[in-house]
Order: sequence, then structure tokens, then C-alpha cells
Amino acid sequence: MHLIADAILLSVRAHGEHGAVARALTRVDGVQPGYVRGGHARRLRPVLQPGNAVRGEWRARTDEQLAALTVELVQSRAGLHGFALSAAALDWVTALTATTLPEAQPYPQLYDALGAVLDAVEAAPSARGWAAALARYELLVLAELGFGLDLSACIATGTTDDLAFVSPKSGAAVCRGAAAGYEARLFALPPFLRDGGAATGAEVIEALAITGHFLARDLLIDRRRDPLAARERLLERLHRAVA
Repeated sequence: MHLIADAILLSVRAHGEHGAVARALTRVDGVQPGYVRGGHARRLRPVLQPGNAVRGEWRARTDEQLAALTVELVQSRAGLHGFALSAAALDWVTALTATTLPEAQPYPQLYDALGAVLDAVEAAPSARGWAAALARYELLVLAELGFGLDLSACIATGTTDDLAFVSPKSGAAVCRGAAAGYEARLFALPPFLRDGGAATGAEVIEALAITGHFLARDLLIDRRRDPLAARERLLERLHRAVA
């Protein structure tokens, strides 16, 4: 195996006294793990930060062997760690991606979308500049991994008009008429999830309630539940920021 590609670092953990194992998302070759010699040393710590864009080179004798990885920094996002809200967003979105995506499977849309979310957080530390993009990213993760929501038409009537709710069981939209009497059992459907328009702070929180429910139910289960703690920390800060 020999791979050279631009990548977004997703996770880094110490390995041995000086090394580190990093997992990074590439556009064509998906998530790729690698052992970075000296990755735990002071010189490489600023480079090996989740969220950073790097140029990576992976080398291994066989596909089963953990590749040796060397990295060159392309874009540092270390500055995001200086703000509690943006740091929480970075921690969550990289942990979500690292935990849910299988290795070596291409997800070009997720690669592009993750880069766009990180750029948005960096450009506008205020949550109002990127919170809606984060909700859309979570929706895309669900769709790319086979658990997409159907927000195109009412599951009960087939109509595409007045879609106002989402069923927590099916993940499908429900129109206002069909939801009558059952509103308390359904999620409110914020319009921006369907039309891609602007969103209010309240609508973002509604959207994250939807995506969070399905992420926890369908993807972040069993041993993969750990990142949900990072999401809870982010939501606490988001509630205060968009109130």
C-alpha cells in the first residue's frame, strides 16, 4: 500500500512512548489509519490535531498492516480550540465522523461537507454562522450510511404540502393535517432541512433534536456511544449561544 492524499484529521491517540495512531478522512480513499513516528512529540503535536487539513503519505507492505504515516500541515484549525463553542463543535464533528465511518470506503460528499463545516466554524465562531450547516452534516452522515430521513413527502398521505413534522419511528415527514392530535409525539420539522434556506436559532435546535435521535438510535450504539458525550457538551453551549 502506498497512498498520498489530502485529508482531514479525525482522531489521534498516543501509541507507545513517542508515537501516535491517527485516523484521517480522504476524499477518494475514505478513512485511513496510520502510525506516526514521533507523533506524540512536541514538534508534531500542533500538526496532529483533529480538524486540521494535512497532506498524508501512508506506506505499508500489505493492506492488513497498519500503515506508517507521515503528515504535512496544509491548514491548521488549532485556533478553534481557543473558544469553548467552536472547540466543542470541532470535537463533536470529528468524533462523529471517526466513529461512524468504516475504513477505506469513499465518502466524497462527507469529505467535502466536513471541510465546509470546519471552514464555517473557523470563519464565524458564533454559532449563528455554522449551526445550521452542522445539522445538515449530521443529516448527511445518516443518509450516507443508509439511515437517511425521507423529508420529501408525508408518509401518511403522500402530499408534499405543509410538511411540519417528522416521525421518530420512521424518519419520514408528516403533514400538519395527518399529524393532528399526535403533534406531541412527533418532531417539529424546521423548513431549512428541506429547502436549504436560512434557519433561526430555535429551528437549528429542532433540527439537532431530530438528527440526534436517529444518530443515537441507528449509528452511535453499543461501543460507539462515547462521542454522544461530546454532542451533549456542544448542545449545552449551543442552547445558550442561539437563545
